[in-house]
Amino acid sequence: MTYEHTGFATSTAPGDVVRRQYLASAAGDLEALRATLAPDVEWKEMAGFPLAGTYRTPDGVTSNVMEKLSQDWDGWTAHDDTYVIDGENVVVLARYAATNKATGKSINVRVAHHFVVRGGLIVRFEQFADTAKVRDAMT
Repeated sequence: MTYEHTGFATSTAPGDVVRRQYLASAAGDLEALRATLAPDVEWKEMAGFPLAGTYRTPDGVTSNVMEKLSQDWDGWTAHDDTYVIDGENVVVLARYAATNKATGKSINVRVAHHFVVRGGLIVRFEQFADTAKVRDAMT
C-alpha cells in the first residue's frame, strides 16, 4: 500500500488514519500517535500478552502500552504488511520485531490488529498475537 497521495497527513480515510498510527509508532512520535486516537478510544491488548488489558484515552494508551514496550524492548516495531478495509473496519496483518532488554532474545511474531475508525480517529483497537512467542523471549 502506497501513501504518497496528496492529503495523506490529514486524510480521514480509515486506512490512512491507521497507517499514520503505525508510522508514528515506528518513529516513536507519541504525540502524532495520540493524534490518531479518539478521546474515548478503547484499546485492547490480548490476554496472555505482557500488557494485557483494555486502555482508554490517547494518554492512557501511549503511557500503558507504547512507553512500557520501549522500557522492556529494544527496537519494538509493528511492521504493517497487509490491510483489509471494510468501511470503518481496518484489519492489518503485521509482525512485531524487537529484542527483550532483560534476556537479549529477539522476536519476529505475526499479528493481526483490528481497528475501528470513525470521524478520522481510531475509536477501537483489538490485538491478536502469538503471545507465547513474546513471553518466551522474556524468560
